[in-house]
This record gives sequence, structure tokens and C-alpha cells, in this order.
Amino acid sequence: MPALPATSVKLNAQNMSILKRINLKANRSIKPVSNYDHWGTMMDHWDYPTDGKGDCKIYALYKRKLLQEAGFPRQALLMTVVRDLHNEGHTILTVKTDKGDLVLDNLVDEIRPWNATGYYFLKRQSQQNPNVWVSIDQRGGTAKRLSPNS
Repeated sequence: MPALPATSVKLNAQNMSILKRINLKANRSIKPVSNYDHWGTMMDHWDYPTDGKGDCKIYALYKRKLLQEAGFPRQALLMTVVRDLHNEGHTILTVKTDKGDLVLDNLVDEIRPWNATGYYFLKRQSQQNPNVWVSIDQRGGTAKRLSPNS
């Protein structure tokens, strides 16, 4: 995919309504299943919920797909890896908005600002290039590019 300029979503009532609708649709239409129970392996699977089941990555990918279909720009919809409240690895979708980053999460139906999740943010996709991941410190400070081995 070509690099695109970083952008954010204008957070108005219409866009918030779309975010809420898509977040709830995905959270309610996918049955949570671990990689092991779903695929018989602990290896990561990054896919869409073609059979209606999946782990947190499947939810986040599906939300990103639906939001892109609704006209949201790819570079504002970032797959993000965090440590959840139980210190376990978890994937969420971060939406860059003109009023701050919002989190769409399969564990919570409410859309929250990133700093209201209690999560430890590890890394997320670059806005310019989705094939590049950037590291994030727990306070959500300045992102820096990860080396290819990270």
C-alpha cells in the first residue's frame, strides 16, 4: 500500500454515531474464540470473521474494514497492540480524531479516549504506512518507529 499523509477524522455527531454503530455491530456479531480453539494453533491469525468467530484482532480488523467502507480514511484507523487490565496482550482499533484518539474495543461497547482505558499501549500502525508499526510508551507520548525486528 502506498504511503499516505497522516490525517484524522472530524469528530462530529454523525461520525460518532457511525463509530458507535459499527463498534456495536462488530462486538455483537462475532463470537469471541481464542486462536487455539478457533484454529488449533497459538499462532496469530489476522483475518476477517468469515465464520462469525475470532479473537480481538478479528474484531479490530472487521471494525476497520466497516469504517473504511463508511468512508473513514485508512490512515486514521490504526490497529493497536496493548496490555489489557489483566496485563494480557490485546488488540484494539485506534481512531485518530481531531479531538484525540478514540478506542474501539471488543471488551467494552463504549467508545473511550485512549487514556481512559487503563491499558498499557505497546505499538500501533503508522498513519502513513500500515505495514510499519510504531512503538508507544504507556503515557501515549511521542511515537517512534520500531526496527524491523521488533
